[in-house]
Amino acid sequence: MADRFDCIIVGAGPAGCAAAYKLASDGMSVIVFERGEYPGSKNMSGGILYSTILNKLIPEFWKEAPVERHVTRRRYSMLSKDSEAALDVNINAFSEPPYNNSFTVLRAKFDRWFAKKAEDAGALIVTEAVVDGFITDNEKITGVKVRMEGGEVLAGAVILADGANSLLSEKAGLREKPAAKEMILGVKEIISLPKEVIEDRFSLEGGQGAALEFFGQCLGGFAGQGFIYTNADCLSVGIGCPISVLQENGLKPAGLIEAFKKHPSVRNLLRGGRIEEYGAHMIPEGGFSAMPELTKDGLILCGDAGGLVNPSLYKEGSNLAMASGVFAAETVIEAKKRGDFSKAALDAYVEKLENSFVLKDMKRFKDAPEILRKAPELFKEYPEELLELLRLHFTVSEASKDEVHGELRRSFKGKVPAWRLLKNLWKLRRIIS
Repeated sequence: MADRFDCIIVGAGPAGCAAAYKLASDGMSVIVFERGEYPGSKNMSGGILYSTILNKLIPEFWKEAPVERHVTRRRYSMLSKDSEAALDVNINAFSEPPYNNSFTVLRAKFDRWFAKKAEDAGALIVTEAVVDGFITDNEKITGVKVRMEGGEVLAGAVILADGANSLLSEKAGLREKPAAKEMILGVKEIISLPKEVIEDRFSLEGGQGAALEFFGQCLGGFAGQGFIYTNADCLSVGIGCPISVLQENGLKPAGLIEAFKKHPSVRNLLRGGRIEEYGAHMIPEGGFSAMPELTKDGLILCGDAGGLVNPSLYKEGSNLAMASGVFAAETVIEAKKRGDFSKAALDAYVEKLENSFVLKDMKRFKDAPEILRKAPELFKEYPEELLELLRLHFTVSEASKDEVHGELRRSFKGKVPAWRLLKNLWKLRRIIS
């Protein structure tokens, strides 16, 4: 006879663990299937954890969780081929609890801790378990088929939190295979450096962290961005590039991250470091318009599986994932009380998302992916011209300021049509504001 639980969760990332913790804390029987050797073994993010939701679930979690640093410094850099212009923001007030709800983490450590908290609350977590499909009754999902002995498990509801490449959501008919233009390939290296070197190089005091984002020609003029996040004694260094751009231009991810690391402004920050880890991961960045349907009879999609990543400058994912996990758990708890796990009942999950920051922000920035796709000049032409203008402006010579400014106007006017610049600036406001 198949085992039965109140809820089955597939995936032990932030969304799955948040759902499991909430369900178990409310006395529900819940089992989590994780295909990795341990929670976090197959997960990769740039490394920033936004923790407003987590701090509600586990107040002052940072006192015990394996966070690396709290983020007080944010730096946004525009790169040309060999130069940089940057906005650097360092807010010391973020060194006080709750630390602006922003921490750098290493997912292999953090996810294991979060999963253990869910287990302590009463959830059962089974690792190295691949879920191949569903058990159905008149098209209602009533359980899952797991690639292991006794592999049929039943439940009132199934929560899919199995990441961006959610084959199960495709099998459930909630989405088609994502288009290449809607997916980002993230590539990350962990580069070790002594704690004292990191704090000196990035102007940090004990416990403070920095998040550096790079735009423009960080990928040689192709669409995408780079990042460096400071951990306790290592750096998370990586790039993100649309899979469609990789395919159309025959680009290799390893070559892109090497080119990024060789840029003068980046190379200087990494000097003396040693590569400890390398990983790649898909990220759904199609935005609101590319989101799949999130529910059906007996099933809910959370986190990356539901396309819940803010594609704007904020690049938020972890907080949306955990919020969706909590809302899914609340919905299952309510459905259990009514004895109704139909789509109509589970659509309360979508309503919770719509009334929260999750879908409000997804809708606000719904045009961001398309805007960036249709403006390739933002990654090559504009950065080069901006840095050239700054070079001319700051060049010391015997020319008068009137002559310099005249040359600046002629240079810019000849290469960047004013109408197109104004049009792109108008569109960009919807990405950054």
